[in-house]
Amino acid sequence: MTVPFLQSIIVLLAGIVLIVVLTTKYKIHAFFALIAACLFVGLGLELSLADILTTTKTGFGNIIGALGFIIVFGTTLGILLEHTGATVVLANAILKLTGQQRAAGAMNITGYVVGLPIFCDSGYIVLSSLNNNIAVRTGTAMVLMAASLASGLYAVHCLIPPHPGAAAATATLSADFGLVVLYGMLVAIPTACCGFLWAKYATRNMLAMRPSKQHHVETEQAKRQQLPRIGIAVLPIVIPILLIGIRSFITIDESSLFLLKSLYAIGAPEVALGIGILFAVLGKRNWKRKDFNTLLRQAVEKAGDILLIIGAGGAFGALIAQVNMAEYLSGNNIVSSLGLVFPFMVASLLKTAQGSSSVAIITTATMILPMLGSLGLDHTMGKVCAVLAMGAGSMMVSHANDSYFWVISRFSGVGMSVMLRVYTVATLVMGLVAIGLIYLLYLVF
Repeated sequence: MTVPFLQSIIVLLAGIVLIVVLTTKYKIHAFFALIAACLFVGLGLELSLADILTTTKTGFGNIIGALGFIIVFGTTLGILLEHTGATVVLANAILKLTGQQRAAGAMNITGYVVGLPIFCDSGYIVLSSLNNNIAVRTGTAMVLMAASLASGLYAVHCLIPPHPGAAAATATLSADFGLVVLYGMLVAIPTACCGFLWAKYATRNMLAMRPSKQHHVETEQAKRQQLPRIGIAVLPIVIPILLIGIRSFITIDESSLFLLKSLYAIGAPEVALGIGILFAVLGKRNWKRKDFNTLLRQAVEKAGDILLIIGAGGAFGALIAQVNMAEYLSGNNIVSSLGLVFPFMVASLLKTAQGSSSVAIITTATMILPMLGSLGLDHTMGKVCAVLAMGAGSMMVSHANDSYFWVISRFSGVGMSVMLRVYTVATLVMGLVAIGLIYLLYLVF
């Protein structure tokens, strides 16, 4: 890349502004806004049209390949849970335990627990219908409920193995796995809480949701229909989470037992969600073929819109990843004086630029490995804190080039401008809180 680094940063920021303006002021569909931003950024980086098209298609395809089945199956699961009344049963159970005033906080804690074994994307998709139902039931602003759940999932995703970024960085730096998990869990608790608290503060003047006419109709239908028992209602959510969680702790090879291989296979998020769909069907006894086919068609149509936007976000992220920030920073002579701040800073820049937390952590780990001695981190606690610092950096800042950003937006129905004011700023707060806590840990130990 021969484009000056400053020019690359200016083009990147202008591309993000273009997306915001097109989607908020001119109400252009997010897919077309993201594609327009791809073209703008590509030309600003002095890429040829052929290279822009190739990179855009590759980024689009990679995201669709990674999340396509998960989103379709997750959307189907959510619609079935709504139709069978399972979300009503689960919402009643949660609100009975927490009360309406603490519903958002309860979903933040739920996100933390659920996020320990599974990806934040999968966790949010699985829990989205329940989250939406509670938001309507309690009259809580949807963006608060969305950001609360998302923050809980996101904190553990970025900080704790076996999530891919943290796990890869732990292996790359030869850090103590157990200590990374232990301290990561400790740091993730206040980090997730701060994400929730910021969302609560940012939405303090937003109007609470009012149940729509459609919701009143659905509520009356729910009263008339025979709702599933709590055990049946919870299975479609718990079973996929357990299967995905078990898989994350299994390593297999050719000599592994058949049971382990089977658990590993059905623990794939796509398979686990498919099993969840089968359990969701049990929530209603008398199915009509026409009703069932209609629900499946609605799920596919809803998932199609989501996939287009997420795919375009992946294309945008792949294009601006052409700016090699890691190479620029590693050539700077002042980095050795930054210590723990350096891996945090690099990971945050990479995350902001290309959108993937996992890629940001993995890339940063590879880059700083030979620099551990000069950074003063070439010891047990230094390596552990370096991994966690990269995780903190990979939280910030989640915006239009992050697939998780669009998963939250589309599954919660929250517009981009509100997402940027609430959720994006929440990820900034979370990252800063996390690095502050990690630095304190480093000083103490």
